[in-house]
Amino acid sequence: MTFRDLQKLIQEQSELKKHLHFTPFPFNGLGKGKGKEEDLPLWIFDKEQHRQLGIKTNNNCCFWHVIGLPQKDGHDMPLLPYQRSLYESLQTHKHVWIKKARGIGVTEFLLRYIAWSCFGRNFVQNSRVCIITGPRLDLAEDLIARFKGLFQRKNIHMNDRTASTVAIVNGVKVEAFPSHHVDTMRGLDNVKFILSDETDYYPPFQQQEVRAVMEGYIGKPNSDPTIVMVSTPKAPGGLMQQIELEEHSIYHRLFFDYTYGLQGPHPIYSEEQIELARQSPSFEREYNLKYLGLIGNVFHTKDIETAIERGNNYNPDSINININGFTQKSVGIDPAWGSSAFGIVVTQWVDDHIEVLHAEEYQRPDFDNMVDITLALTGKYGIKLTDGCQIFIDGSSPEFIRSLKKQLGDQVDYEEQIERIKREFPGADYESQMLVVPVHFSKEHKQMLAHTKKLLEYNNGQVAINPRYDKLLVSLHTAYDKGDGSLDKEQTSYSDIFDAFRLALRFYR
Repeated sequence: MTFRDLQKLIQEQSELKKHLHFTPFPFNGLGKGKGKEEDLPLWIFDKEQHRQLGIKTNNNCCFWHVIGLPQKDGHDMPLLPYQRSLYESLQTHKHVWIKKARGIGVTEFLLRYIAWSCFGRNFVQNSRVCIITGPRLDLAEDLIARFKGLFQRKNIHMNDRTASTVAIVNGVKVEAFPSHHVDTMRGLDNVKFILSDETDYYPPFQQQEVRAVMEGYIGKPNSDPTIVMVSTPKAPGGLMQQIELEEHSIYHRLFFDYTYGLQGPHPIYSEEQIELARQSPSFEREYNLKYLGLIGNVFHTKDIETAIERGNNYNPDSINININGFTQKSVGIDPAWGSSAFGIVVTQWVDDHIEVLHAEEYQRPDFDNMVDITLALTGKYGIKLTDGCQIFIDGSSPEFIRSLKKQLGDQVDYEEQIERIKREFPGADYESQMLVVPVHFSKEHKQMLAHTKKLLEYNNGQVAINPRYDKLLVSLHTAYDKGDGSLDKEQTSYSDIFDAFRLALRFYR
């Protein structure tokens, strides 16, 4: 069968439906009003009408059947219940955001939807469809090969001699772009549909560029496309979560966790597969739509779980006091500015282990506000040098260090203080005389990473983390060593709170 044969078949089915007085599910043009009743539907949602027309047309009743049903474990897969809601959302919204479970079938549906649109009123001759994939050319090639494969199932010959990242379907150009070459997608004409696939897995700087390029077509003459952004979630703070948290987003948001894949006569997943998947630490991210990031290589899962078990045995709101006053406590502060968050972690030493009392990141930090928050925490937890407590801060923020020292009665001209101690008392521990201790993070970051790992492993672990500190726990699960003892901050979720944590643990040497 050729594309000409396919066009003829679609026309024949349209004429047959007229004689049968058949009314398909309404096909709404994307932002252009109601389509023609004789358009071949993607799927017929009335089961009895679908059955009758299937008999009359030898199962050429809808586009889903014409090109062949997808297969799953040897079964023909109908359009699933959740896919109907996705279809209806595409009919009524120009911009759609989809967070989905791994392997649930969203990409397969969208490729079929694009193919169907090439023969309907959605796309006219010389229209363009742009599909953005991850930052490798082979991903773009694989997706286009998968798209072309839709027609090969029924031996529909494309006679396509285009490049491996391009398909021409009924005069519509469907092209895939790797995310690191998305700039080549600028300035195109007649762009009617843009799909960004697995968006959360692009590098962070590419995510923002992809969004800018896609949304740059909104309202553009001859284009103004439907935009669909889809992904299994990855790390907190990525583009998917940013859009999810937008108060007035242009995107209609859809959530399809693993439970949607258990629907229908032949579900995407079996109960046995889900139970097996639950045993993986990545289950919540891959199937239950949680932003957790990729599993790191610094800490063992069992050591993190031990820290959580210990954390269930204390109340973070209870401040321990011994006979001499407050217990020893340490504070770690990563005063990042600009695009980074401000991380603060407070710990205390109790019964031969370290308890986390506070662990938080503050987005878009204001200098004075963060000084106030830090002072409130030091007051709440009784952070005093006379009680053996200390505050460790990344030394790259001297203005914040001086401001905090001034408020806490510490010596403000700390650089001169350090030089004087080194000069008058060679080899002396100048840090012991400071409440607020600046740390040369760029010099010590590898040592602090190794020290943090040791504290979580040594003697069955010496750290207790209450489960309420989920950001800190996610950072531990995702902490990734580049291979040279340094932390990969792009891979590590909540890296600012993690930096504050290892600064706080520096106290326990």
